[in-house]
Amino acid sequence: MKRILTAALLVMMMLSVCLSAQAATATQTGTGVTVIKAADWAATYPEVYASYEKNAENEAVIDHVEEYPMIATVYEGMAFNKYYNSARGHYYTVQDVTNTGRPHALANCFTCKTPDFTAKVNNEGVSAYTIKFEDMLAEVNESVSCYNCHANTGNELVVTHTYLADAMGADFEKLNAETASCAQCHVEYYFAPETKAVTLPYDSMAAMHPDAILEYFEEMQFADYTNPRTGVKQIKVQHPEFETYMGTGSVHASQFSCADCHMEKATTADGKTYASHYWVSPLASESIQASCAGCHPDLKGFVAGIQTKAEERTVAIGTKLETLTNKLADAVAAGTYTEDELNAIRSLNRKGQFYWDFVFVENSEGAHNSRLTNECLDKAEKLIDEALGLIK
Repeated sequence: MKRILTAALLVMMMLSVCLSAQAATATQTGTGVTVIKAADWAATYPEVYASYEKNAENEAVIDHVEEYPMIATVYEGMAFNKYYNSARGHYYTVQDVTNTGRPHALANCFTCKTPDFTAKVNNEGVSAYTIKFEDMLAEVNESVSCYNCHANTGNELVVTHTYLADAMGADFEKLNAETASCAQCHVEYYFAPETKAVTLPYDSMAAMHPDAILEYFEEMQFADYTNPRTGVKQIKVQHPEFETYMGTGSVHASQFSCADCHMEKATTADGKTYASHYWVSPLASESIQASCAGCHPDLKGFVAGIQTKAEERTVAIGTKLETLTNKLADAVAAGTYTEDELNAIRSLNRKGQFYWDFVFVENSEGAHNSRLTNECLDKAEKLIDEALGLIK
């Protein structure tokens, strides 16, 4: 009975938070804004600024190509198959995008790396996306900072990447402002072929499902790259945390914002509460774990179970995708298949790789939405198996 009462009380608290949450708003464009740098806010918000600076501690870099050897084959045809390091977080975004090893011709690669480019897009429009990368680099002063989420307002939350509002349509105002702030960058996107502008592949909350996103790309016959050995026109999914967290099967999306789990509450010397801007996993915060204890007494163990299963399946299916890529390349080289036969295999390969990649590059390893994660992996494996079955 005690557990039931505790759970009921927790649900009531969740509903209260949801009802009182600030709705998302977007910045006004074309206003000639100049970015107020993070350091300029230090005197006004000393504790927040100190927590932001703590992100400098996240210096570790993992070479994903070494960690997951199959992507050297799966991503063949684009630089990710040679240069794919783990991100060090908001504090190092400019350094990481500049030193990544992947060539950057245009400034659109700065979209989620610096407020200086965000402000430039807001001031000048889509033409900013086609500025040369090196020319924009000369104008960059800092990595992701206050302007990106607050638009020079101090502590008000304002979406400054307006492509999110454009993509969400009427659903934008339904978003919790704290989630919307994170969703500006933690999304699946592509560069529009004509303008090179960052664009999200949907126009509503319902259209954010992986099935609808794949259909979107299929209808426009879009591809990020073509595998040179197989001829498969592939889609390179980009960190779809928002779509995964808000997607079908999500348990927490209607109750908690991203900040609830990744920005722990802290207290100043005079007793005022503020949100720490040292972005962490909930598993690294005792206070966040304590707030989850009503439903998850062993949060670390619970999450580990989800992530272990998701990781094992992702690696196994990725290895199978590598096998498919090599076998399809051999089939192309053999010259014994008709183009229709090869295209049937290519189509399955493209779709299977999309569903697999949707999980592989999503940074929670299943924890944000285990149901959707497993759904994508199931579809990926079925498509890959079907493609392998068509190879003689």
